[in-house]
Amino acid sequence: MIKSRIQELYALEQLSGGNTCIHRLHPIAKLITTAVFIVVVVSFNRYTFGLLVPYIFFPTLMMSISGTPYSMLLKRFLVAIPFCLFAGITNMIFDRDTAFSIYGIAVSYGTVSFFAILLRAYLCIMAVMILVSVTPFSEITNSIRRLRVPNIFIVMFEMIYRYIGILFEEAYSMYVAYLLRGAGMKGIAIRDMGSFVGQLLLRSFDRADRVYNAMKCRGYCGHHGYQGHISRARGMGATDVLFCVATCSLFIIFRIFDLTISITM
Repeated sequence: MIKSRIQELYALEQLSGGNTCIHRLHPIAKLITTAVFIVVVVSFNRYTFGLLVPYIFFPTLMMSISGTPYSMLLKRFLVAIPFCLFAGITNMIFDRDTAFSIYGIAVSYGTVSFFAILLRAYLCIMAVMILVSVTPFSEITNSIRRLRVPNIFIVMFEMIYRYIGILFEEAYSMYVAYLLRGAGMKGIAIRDMGSFVGQLLLRSFDRADRVYNAMKCRGYCGHHGYQGHISRARGMGATDVLFCVATCSLFIIFRIFDLTISITM
């Protein structure tokens, strides 16, 4: 179970080695497009649902062109569903004013906000996961550095992303060793949980220190990522700029104009 979770953790990153036109786009163009998409989607108020529907084209089109499997992204989105459901159900309970009626059935503002929260979460999470699946992690962090984001946030992001896999690996090794030493044990006993977590913390610190030293031996210098990577980074071409400008313009147009009214008319 834990081993499969470790493999799933970095499965999206393994897809970033593809050779489609989306994979070949400049990472900064993809990063800016994703950031604008998320900002525009989040800018809608909590009762907006219909205006969010046109934005489904972006993740759908990106997955189709890049060949990213939808099932893999959907599994990761389902992890966030409980948090969205909690927020949405709370709105349904406390916000009972009628927004509109369908064949005599009153639909409350809380119900509208419930579906709007689910759709907004779906769009934002899918956009981020698609970015990870079509862009190598090192290119994402180097692009963030080139955009002058404070380095402390980038280093924390890099360390958490890399070390969380180490934590899972150590937990899996200790779990297997625990089961082998306990005859017929099907899980970790409550009485052993404290020592198990303590040992896991110590082993993770030790392993993470070795990994960090290995990264430094390969040229990682913290403030500038891996030495030479930024200096060798290619500039944005005409195709990259066109993609960024065209997609961001569409997002803004969808935000300003109510296309659902036009379609209905």
